[in-house]
Amino acid sequence: MTISIMYCPITVDDVDASIAFYRDALGLSLLNDVASDGHRWVTLGSADWSGPALVLSDPAAGRSPEDGDALHRLVAKGSGPGPYVFFADDLDAAFERARAAGAEVLQEPIAQPWGTRDCAFRDPAGNHVRINQARQAAG
Repeated sequence: MTISIMYCPITVDDVDASIAFYRDALGLSLLNDVASDGHRWVTLGSADWSGPALVLSDPAAGRSPEDGDALHRLVAKGSGPGPYVFFADDLDAAFERARAAGAEVLQEPIAQPWGTRDCAFRDPAGNHVRINQARQAAG
């Protein structure tokens, strides 16, 4: 049996601004955009649907108004779910693309003691986003 993650939900306060971040800063493709009852669920990922995808939605989508308000407050102050960790084969290029797209930089690329290089940003809603690049094996 094989099992893998298919969707990762990310709560955002402005779906359109978040589409621009994940599409333009991180290079993901818009796969689906579904509206229902005044909310939107937007899926972004690999253009060929070959891997996990993100699903962006507002805090109240599928939740009670009270839960949506509580989640919105957590995300806005950077205490929501996450960090959301991505992998790039060229961390420096990914970092420059995200910075050029206006992403809020939290950490420039650095080598971590646990064996990876990474950098960090906040998306427009305040979610913590990290990009990792595996360290090259010693030859």
